[in-house]
Amino acid sequence: MKTQMSADDSKKLVQQAMGVFIGTQSRRGNINHLTGKMPKIDEAASSISNQSSKTMPIVQTMDLGKGKGDEVKFNFVNPMGGIPIMNSEMAEGRGEGVSLSEDKLRVNQARFPIDLGSVMDEIRSPVDIHRLGKPLLQRAMDEYEDQLSIVHMAGARGFHNNLEWRIPIASDARFNKVVTNRVKAPTKNRHFVVDNGTVTRLVNNAGELDITSGDVVSMGVIDSLTAYLDQLVSPPPPVEFDTDQAAKDSPFRVLLCSPATYNIFSADPNFRTYQANALARARYAKDHPLFANPDNALWRNTLLVKMPNKPIRFYAGDDIKYCGAFDTETESTCKVPASFADKFAVDRNILLGGQALAKAYAKSRHSGWPYFWKESPSDFDDKLELMIGSILGASKIRFAVNVGDDRIEYTDHGAAVLDAVVPIIGARQ
Repeated sequence: MKTQMSADDSKKLVQQAMGVFIGTQSRRGNINHLTGKMPKIDEAASSISNQSSKTMPIVQTMDLGKGKGDEVKFNFVNPMGGIPIMNSEMAEGRGEGVSLSEDKLRVNQARFPIDLGSVMDEIRSPVDIHRLGKPLLQRAMDEYEDQLSIVHMAGARGFHNNLEWRIPIASDARFNKVVTNRVKAPTKNRHFVVDNGTVTRLVNNAGELDITSGDVVSMGVIDSLTAYLDQLVSPPPPVEFDTDQAAKDSPFRVLLCSPATYNIFSADPNFRTYQANALARARYAKDHPLFANPDNALWRNTLLVKMPNKPIRFYAGDDIKYCGAFDTETESTCKVPASFADKFAVDRNILLGGQALAKAYAKSRHSGWPYFWKESPSDFDDKLELMIGSILGASKIRFAVNVGDDRIEYTDHGAAVLDAVVPIIGARQ
């Protein structure tokens, strides 16, 4: 049935905005499954700020208050040290303080319009253009939100670029507007590179990344990464689902793999066993989609998940940004070896624990919700444009952590990256 509501009916616009926001929150996809459960809508309406689970990689809040500006604040629990006080020693007054860090990010409005043409275009079209426009715009907004999360967690946009990218490369004048918050290169203690079947920290070799065409991923690399993380003072915390009964006894992290990296993993003769491991683990997590997805695999408490959309990729001669010291956020650059030519590239894979990314939504005056639809007729209603909009922002969570002896390390709390070589077919895209 055709709607009897006019294009500017306010009730219609509110209902559509609620529909698109709820649809975005409940859509099937690995990025959405890495996000803590949002508070219920009625709970959100009665609170200034509603924060999702702090044990999931993406921590999310929705601020529906008026006049709160374009910054949203998050509170996070910092790591706590301390040694027990034994026997009958005086304990009073010697308690370790609970340290809450405040992080904040800006939200901004993102809009995708589509031209639905004129009345005659609609008559001539073999399809219902109006009905076709909404799914196209919904997909564009979903891709933008997923890519925004990936770029911030990866600490780079990379240089792979085609029609499917909703975020331009960093050299594009529009980049800072589209990502809103600063994209932070990985901190030194969270940046790893494949090196001859193991992992190492990034090494700048006379201006080029110290990596060879044979430095591809393998299950042995995952073993090495796990061992490396076990030795860190403050590794990314494990991921915990609300429904996971084995979260404490069998903690895990998620490795978000580029499509090419995933294909290399899937060629492993034992990959079917790793997939079976994930399905078996799903029983303890009430069949959470991340475990129950037959494409995902589990090895050494690392859940391998294929990255949606396209990779964070660096081609021969491209710059890779990195932090050269533990106690600074100052970024340096090195280049992918020129010898890779058009045969190899470096893909960035993202290891995720709890509290890796902060994401925020704010209220739109068009609808009262973070997402909204608008229809704009012109030329005496002969022509029509349809638009989907959102007000959101994302930022990687970073703390200055005291790792002992008053040494401070800037630390991407729940996100680390693993740079690895992948074979490519032909020139850059």
